[in-house]
Amino acid sequence: MSASVQLHIQDDHVVVDNGVTVITLSNPGGILTGVQYNGIDNMLELHNKDLNGGIKGTSFKVIVEKEEQVELSFTRKWDPSVQGEQAPLYIDKRFVVLRGRSGFYSYAIFEHSKDMPAFNLNETRIAFMLRKDKFHYMAIADDRQRYMPHPDDRLPGRGQELDYPEAVLLVNPIEPEFKGEVDDKYQYSCDNKDNKVHGWICFDPPVGFWQIAPSNEFRTGGPLKQDLTSHVNPTTLAIFVTSHYAGEDLVVKFGAGEIWKKVFGPVFIYLNSVSDGAQALSLWDDAKYQMNKEVKDWPYSFPASEDFQGSDERGSVRGRLLVQDRYINMNNLPSKDAYVGLAAPGDIGSWQRECKGYQFWVTADEGGYFDIKNVRSGSYNIFALAPGSRIEVGDLVYNPPRDGPTLWEIGVPDRSTAKFCIPDPNPKYINKLYVNHPDRFRQYGLWERYADLYPGGDLVYTVGVSDYRKDWFFAQVTRKVGDNAYKGSTWQIKFKIENLEHSSGTYILRLALASAHHSELQVRINDPEANPPLFSSGEIGSDNAIARHAIHGIYCLYSVEMPAAQFVQGENSIFLTQARNTGPFQGVMYDYIRLEAPSPSFSVKRP
Repeated sequence: MSASVQLHIQDDHVVVDNGVTVITLSNPGGILTGVQYNGIDNMLELHNKDLNGGIKGTSFKVIVEKEEQVELSFTRKWDPSVQGEQAPLYIDKRFVVLRGRSGFYSYAIFEHSKDMPAFNLNETRIAFMLRKDKFHYMAIADDRQRYMPHPDDRLPGRGQELDYPEAVLLVNPIEPEFKGEVDDKYQYSCDNKDNKVHGWICFDPPVGFWQIAPSNEFRTGGPLKQDLTSHVNPTTLAIFVTSHYAGEDLVVKFGAGEIWKKVFGPVFIYLNSVSDGAQALSLWDDAKYQMNKEVKDWPYSFPASEDFQGSDERGSVRGRLLVQDRYINMNNLPSKDAYVGLAAPGDIGSWQRECKGYQFWVTADEGGYFDIKNVRSGSYNIFALAPGSRIEVGDLVYNPPRDGPTLWEIGVPDRSTAKFCIPDPNPKYINKLYVNHPDRFRQYGLWERYADLYPGGDLVYTVGVSDYRKDWFFAQVTRKVGDNAYKGSTWQIKFKIENLEHSSGTYILRLALASAHHSELQVRINDPEANPPLFSSGEIGSDNAIARHAIHGIYCLYSVEMPAAQFVQGENSIFLTQARNTGPFQGVMYDYIRLEAPSPSFSVKRP
């Protein structure tokens, strides 16, 4: 039988030992200062001034102490005397060690009460910085793992900073094999729905350090929200709140006296090992196996906080999702593989900006049936991600935004720009992992390739001739025209209207954006200089997805009314102008563009 869990309390530190893993935490701060496992006296990097940051507790309490489990609490109350220096929150950090378990759990309860002032919460995470002399191999997916550069390779003399500090060109790395590569932590980001396990492997001795998230319910922004995972230092992150790939929309904003409480986690820090160093890479497969076990065990039964709801306090929501699009099929069609979820009440698409509550998502089966289990008590709206659609909660039927039959469409609705032309990277800025890789969009500097591919003028797309997979650039970005000087771009869509019967009607242009960053999208018909434009979005977006090697950020859909009288029989053009031009990352990424003709027989009500 495995050893019981032992707790040793000293004046300035606390040690928890279950015979497999030994963790050391400062007292009363609750800062993790040691992780001992399988012959490594400490897996953490202590020779780094940034390691001991984070939230320090002011009070320590033993919550559970028995042979099977030890749970510790490190709390910090808000002190009004340090307003402006300390977040006005009551914070309870928890660490749990179970008998025989190879690793430890951590979670936190954040609370904003009626006596606290207004403030913005920009980021909450758990960060582990591992020993740089031990951990050199990183894995975040079956096809996203590799030997990583040394942290010192990013320092001046060995690395050259590129357009922003996170991106560094390795010019004189310690290991010559990395010379000429770009290292950028954003190249290893991941959607929430896929961010379940990631970490590092040490080869001497062969051990792994993994962060496992058994649920996404406590993360912000829904299943498609992207965030950091692991990266050079070596660092492993458990992200709870950030504005990455979303901008201001996912900053958690509290009013004065606003009452709020949320449980973040638990996440599991899993440690594993093999006896044969030649089998070290198999630790990734074992970590995935453990991740699946943790997912099955969710919600956990062991957390002692009354704020964490167990399975007996949770419910479920079941149903079937159908899509109704009378221009495709008169019958209701099952929405196979659609995401269906629960989030705080709000408007269509509000779930992607929701950051205070909990979210619960599943995918519908082939018949459109879904079963959302283990839902915390609360009030929710039900949302679904079926292409270009909205949900009618009463009967769970989607009515896509549609006014008439499709005249033409560029792309397909999937909230991503990956289907469009992703260019080859500049050979000077390569990450070898993404050469001939499905995620080739993660290469650095692809926004600069637009000017290389279109040196003499902007993109022109001819409906019926052009192929969006090759001829529609993945992002409408600025063009560099000098030192710190940029120019907006105007894309032209050429098409024919063979029979302009409904000259008094209205065409609808659907502009579905997968991302936008400090952009202004303008639309004109047949005259690229028309002033004012037929439509202007005004300045939109701050998700910075272009710079951070993403294919989506915050999604939005514009429905532009286009009077038929502005078209002509035969050749026509629609001009899309990205008018902002103060930086290299300004632009939009499209999901799809669709022109709908007026309907002579019936219309479907637009949302």
